[in-house]
Amino acid sequence: MGEDVTRRARPATGTSYPGEHPGGAVDGSGRKRGRRTAGGVGEKGGSIAKAMAILEGVTEDSKPTAISDLAVALDLPKPTGHRIAKVLEEQGFLGREPGTRRFVEGQRLVELALKVLSAFAQRAPRHAILQALSEEVGETCNLGVLAGNQVVYLDRVEAVWPLGLNFSAGSRVPLHCTSIGKLLLSHQPRRQRERLVTSVPFKRYTENTITEPDRLMAELERIRERAVATDNQEFLAGVVCVAVPVAGPGGRICAGLAISAPEARLTLAEALRHVPTMRDAAARLSETLSGQDTGPDDED
Repeated sequence: MGEDVTRRARPATGTSYPGEHPGGAVDGSGRKRGRRTAGGVGEKGGSIAKAMAILEGVTEDSKPTAISDLAVALDLPKPTGHRIAKVLEEQGFLGREPGTRRFVEGQRLVELALKVLSAFAQRAPRHAILQALSEEVGETCNLGVLAGNQVVYLDRVEAVWPLGLNFSAGSRVPLHCTSIGKLLLSHQPRRQRERLVTSVPFKRYTENTITEPDRLMAELERIRERAVATDNQEFLAGVVCVAVPVAGPGGRICAGLAISAPEARLTLAEALRHVPTMRDAAARLSETLSGQDTGPDDED
């Protein structure tokens, strides 16, 4: 469910490089960092390739990144890595973790990523799947992802009924009191989940809002087991939501698919009856995220 929350936060990211192999360098925390399959960009790579590799390295690390460690992993001379990182910082694509010299995603990079994701999500067939689901269940459908300690809607199809909920792609909503937020939290690795829960501002939006970390953690365990999350008027009074997971490449949960409606029109129990239909739509969305063809096979 959604309210446009304007506070920006760095997105949560994965913990390893795609295509990494065991021969990576060890960083200052003692973790082994994998080299890219291509062996890093190296000194012969162009400036753009080096800058992109550094941006990828920072965004793919779950912790603030030391450029000296990343330069080793990418086969870059450390002075080169620091010089490029400084330019990226000046342009707003990288930022510094407060209190350290390590790098995190800059505001300009976050905004660019969200714009790309929003535009990408609205292309067929993803938008068409959301549109078909909205028409079938008769309610508003949302597709959202985790961005820091918030959810960002990548795409949204509004119901045609009166009393619609007027939010749009790009809207930000809290984690602790929305169905997509709790769903995505529940599928994070335990340490990441605990870190996110401790960073969540437990603002009370309604009398049903969960504001105790221990209570939220217990609910996240139940959600993880059932693979379905609910918002029983926890974010907006009089509004209910149900969310199911959307898997990306490799089966990792990367997004949430939700339906939302005024409780006067659709009770939570009635919304839960749509879960099988929602899971079918989520499976079709997963196929598009995995680069699989969702249409019928061509026949001679």
